[in-house]
Amino acid sequence: MRRTALAALCLAAAATTGLTGCLPGQDEADSKPSTPSTSKEPFAGLSGGEIADRAVTATTGASSLRVKGDIPDEESGGTIRMDMALNKKGECAGTMSVGGQGQAELIKTGDTVYMKYDEAFLRAQSEGEPKADTDAAVDMLAGKWTRMSAKGQDAQDIAGFCDLDTVLGGAEDGHSAATRGRTATVDGTPAIVLHEKDGKDRYTLYVATEGEPYLLRVDSTSVEDPGTLTFTDYDKPVPAQRPGGDIVDLDALGA
Repeated sequence: MRRTALAALCLAAAATTGLTGCLPGQDEADSKPSTPSTSKEPFAGLSGGEIADRAVTATTGASSLRVKGDIPDEESGGTIRMDMALNKKGECAGTMSVGGQGQAELIKTGDTVYMKYDEAFLRAQSEGEPKADTDAAVDMLAGKWTRMSAKGQDAQDIAGFCDLDTVLGGAEDGHSAATRGRTATVDGTPAIVLHEKDGKDRYTLYVATEGEPYLLRVDSTSVEDPGTLTFTDYDKPVPAQRPGGDIVDLDALGA
């Protein structure tokens, strides 16, 4: 169960990196030089690629953010739903589910990873295991906070996912070939729509037109990574506090 959860979080990190980093080399259609303009049009005079590059710079420069959305789980063939706040200090707090079956909460603060699983999550991730073993795991873990060292082998993938620099690593590489689209709003925030393609894969990016040009949303029709991710709460504190009450020490159980 622990290994499945770790793999899911690792996949989420990979998907996030892929979507925000899908910026291949400049193409001829979007390589025109910028021209000054007095228009109130958002990013007037900038090409789609130049806007996307600014969005990547702003997004990777944020100290923290919250990412939410559904991504494919290659292992199960289902979908991972995640809602996670994370920062460049390596802290994170949020929730995840696999295939809509239950939910796990995650907090990382300092050198410790805390996770809490509900019964549905534990049973779904224990599919194929002997019923007695699954029942024992549910009795011991369901609804209880667990902890393990972030430096331990089992927690290293989660610890990496909780580091914003790691999750967004590589997003700033290269120049975008995005083309400009319409204006829109994402959760009430004005945005410009950009269209990106990489072979047969298509991505739609929404970039804030007010304040910092943060990436607000990415829609992917990629065969390997379809789905939507939204990005909010830029530079806001991550609520990564140690849970109260009794906590099950997974490192001690595995010793």
